[in-house]
Amino acid sequence: MKKAARITSKGQITVPHEIRRALGVRPGDKLLFERDRVGVRVWPVRAKSPFEKYRGIGSPGVASGKKAVVRWVSKLRGR
Repeated sequence: MKKAARITSKGQITVPHEIRRALGVRPGDKLLFERDRVGVRVWPVRAKSPFEKYRGIGSPGVASGKKAVVRWVSKLRGR
């Protein structure tokens, strides 16, 4: 998909609708511009993992976080 955007005198751009939809971004979201050997890539900045809501779903009764998991494993091993 190729889309063009114009840069304003303030350095602002309007991201085309199709690109916003493909990136899954909405007004107020942030974008990360990363330059590599090939060119410039644009990534959505996620403050929270999209998988966060699934954390712990496979282990009912185990709290989230490293300390809680270590405690649960220790208890499971009888320590």
